[in-house]
Amino acid sequence: MVMPDAAYFIPSHQPKPVLVLGTDDVASAVGWMLAKAGIPAVLVRDRALPVLRRTMSFDDALKTGSATLEGITAHATGHPWMGGTLAVTDQDPDALMDPMLIEGVIDARMQRRTVKADLRRALGFAIGLGPGFTVGVNVDLAVETAPEATGAIVRRGATIAAHGKSAVLGGVGRQRFGRAADAGLWWSPCAIGEIVAAGDVIGLCGGREIAAPVGGGLRGLVRSGTFVDANTRVLEVDPRGVRGQYAGLPPRATKIAAATVTALRELCGAARPIAAPRAAAWLR
Repeated sequence: MVMPDAAYFIPSHQPKPVLVLGTDDVASAVGWMLAKAGIPAVLVRDRALPVLRRTMSFDDALKTGSATLEGITAHATGHPWMGGTLAVTDQDPDALMDPMLIEGVIDARMQRRTVKADLRRALGFAIGLGPGFTVGVNVDLAVETAPEATGAIVRRGATIAAHGKSAVLGGVGRQRFGRAADAGLWWSPCAIGEIVAAGDVIGLCGGREIAAPVGGGLRGLVRSGTFVDANTRVLEVDPRGVRGQYAGLPPRATKIAAATVTALRELCGAARPIAAPRAAAWLR
């Protein structure tokens, strides 16, 4: 008779991971900082919003099995609680929102016009990034992502509502993004980092050409073969060209992530403690 592995019957004494909703550059920066601090984390892909800045994120782990960002490697896994220090999954986040599996949740999806549900539930903590969050209503703390208040921690009230403004890069705001006019499959032969001129055709969506809105380098490019909804951002141009940043942690995402970790520190000592007392030792 073959005895089953005893490990299946021995409860794990490892700290449960933090669930980070999103795999874009901001969510990845949050995951990076948690991993750097030795805090296990699981990034969950938002299937409704394709990742644009893929070389600034861990999202490609779901395509290649792993992805490395400035010395930290994330691995794709179907069992997020067994994925090591930093895991990436495309499982339904609702199925993972279980206090038996995770310590708490950080919503880094920045769904600008989606009504946000109460993330706190029975979890130890809930932190929301960007518009749509109200402290004490659907999160414990929030962090601003709007250009005029990036990285500010919201301890009372609501975050700034979505207003359509983008952070300025190389003197250009939201005009540097190319969007799909209609829903359809997105195809592009280009690569992130490639230098383009304004008007160059970067790809097709639903059979319609999408051109570079300004000249510079391709900072963001949704993966070719992805189905996207109408008005989805499918490309981003860095007007700085060869002087632009095309990989690694971008400054804005880093600032938001740093504020998020600070917010988590505050929650460790708050009246509503996070689920496991051992988690407070994460950030000492």
